[in-house]
Order: sequence, then C-alpha cells, then structure tokens
Amino acid sequence: MKIIATGRYLPEKVLSNADLEKIVDTTDEWIFTRTGIRERRIAAVHETSSYMGAEASRQALAKAGLNATDIDLIIVATVTPDATFPSTACYIQNHLGATKAAAFDLQAACSGFLYGLVVADQFLRSGMYKNILVVGSEKLSSIIDWTDRSTCVLFGDGAGAAIVNSNGTKSQLLSCDLGSNGSLHEILYLLNSNTAKANGKELGPNGACMVMAGQDVFKQAVTEMAKSARKSLTQAGVEVADLRCVITHQANSRIIDALADRLKIPKEKTFSNVQRYGNISAACIPVAMSEADEEFKFQPGDKILLVAFGGGLTWASAVIEW
Repeated sequence: MKIIATGRYLPEKVLSNADLEKIVDTTDEWIFTRTGIRERRIAAVHETSSYMGAEASRQALAKAGLNATDIDLIIVATVTPDATFPSTACYIQNHLGATKAAAFDLQAACSGFLYGLVVADQFLRSGMYKNILVVGSEKLSSIIDWTDRSTCVLFGDGAGAAIVNSNGTKSQLLSCDLGSNGSLHEILYLLNSNTAKANGKELGPNGACMVMAGQDVFKQAVTEMAKSARKSLTQAGVEVADLRCVITHQANSRIIDALADRLKIPKEKTFSNVQRYGNISAACIPVAMSEADEEFKFQPGDKILLVAFGGGLTWASAVIEW
C-alpha cells in the first residue's frame, strides 16, 4: 500500500470559544485550559458528510493526478452519515462520478479512518483493487447537545481523504493494531432514536445527541492508545527516535500531551491542529495527515505513527513509511 495523495475540506463557518460564551455557560479560558481548543468549524445545511467527503476527495484526486474513474473502491468512515442507507460512500461515488468504484461505509467512530486504511491495505494486498479512496467525514454539529457545555465545546465538522494504491513494492503500512471493548459502550455513545423506540427504550429530551462521560473516556483513551501504539511500533521494529512525526486523534490537547508523555515522544514530533478544529472524529487523522505533510514536508522513508481512539470503545494505530 502506498499513500499517493491526501486532501481535506473544512467548512467556512468558524465557531470560536467567544461565540460559545453566548450559547452556554462557559468561557474561552475554561475551554482552552481544559481542551486546547480555540475554535471549530460548523457545516452549513448543504455541507453534508458526503458533500465534505467529496470535496476532500477531489483535492486528493487532483494531487494524485487521477480521475474519479480511476478509483476502484471507496471506503468512508463516519458516524454522521447522510442517511441510514444508501451509504455515504455511495453518495460520494455519485458526487465524484467514480462510476467504476464499489463503495461502502465503515463505522468505528473516531478510529474509523485507521480501520478503513487497514481494510484498504488488505484489498490491495489481495490484488483485488489498485486504487482505493479512504475518507473520514463528519458533521458532528448535527448530533451535539448545544446546551451541554461539557460536550458542545469539543466537536466540529470536516473531512479528510487519502488515495492509496498498490505500487508493486513493499507496503508503506509497516504495522497496525486494531482493538475494541464493547463492555464500555456506555461512556461514549449515540442512540439510534428510531431503533431505541422500537426496542422499548426510553429516550430523554436529548436522546438524539451524543452522550459522553468525559473523565472515563480520557482515561481509556490514553491507556488504550498508548498500548496500541507500542504494539505497532514493536511490530514494525521502529523506535520512537526513528519517527519523523506522530499524528494522534485530535480529541483534546491534554490527551495528546498525556499520550506523548507515556510514549516519551518529543513535543516537536507531535502534530496537533485541535486548537483550530476540535474533535472531528473519523476526519481527525486524515485532515491532520494532510496538514502535517505540508508542515513537516514528509520525504520518502519518513516513519509516521498514527493512533486513534473512539466510541465502541475502539482504538487503532499504525506505523507508515512515507
């Protein structure tokens, strides 16, 4: 597997901490000291997950010098699909005119893009496909309780995409680790309101909104991402000193700092854009990859650690060689 291009799309509308002060009982200082977030992007009505994912994909296609008809498969990671069905991947296929591509969604919450990257690698190794588009796209503003200051300050909207192909040489994916723990699903979840009602579950006034036990998620995120990262590094035979860059899930600056501390990663090797976008779930890693490539100016042979954590609970990590 070779990553030949990345792309990103962020909505134009910016919601700053100062703006949030007018909505809920909070302050810029309270938000920033606890999360590291200054602002986040909020999608307009027309900026659906498929719209944003398609825009990020167009940027990646242009960088790769490919046409949409060159894509064999589209994998989309999202927790905010346009519809229950068809898949958001099918909508993106239509937006792009990728008429030769199979398409499906993959749901692993914030770990979704890395899960998708690993799935794409398996298709490429099998020889079934040549060019695969992997997208993470989220419109989290649509599932947030805007009266809950503990969650509404954390999340934003956006999309990232990567095109990977089989280049006939060794895979850039040196190692990977995927994991989950469904017994802890109640610390981070979003009920399907229709299904919940059909199953006799009582929904509160905000039953269609995300629910999160912040402190519990924090502890699990740091613990599981650190374990997963160590597994991937060991499997790849790569030391922290060998890494050019570490790209983590952009949930909270304290989580990023705690993870770096556990793994003894120098701050200058850790990329972060959480201050600009907040947590954009499955879009975090691909958006960060796209920006980090521009900031670090990755060269062939550079080794990068990717690591994420999300509802499920799920986690994932990978070591790639640029």
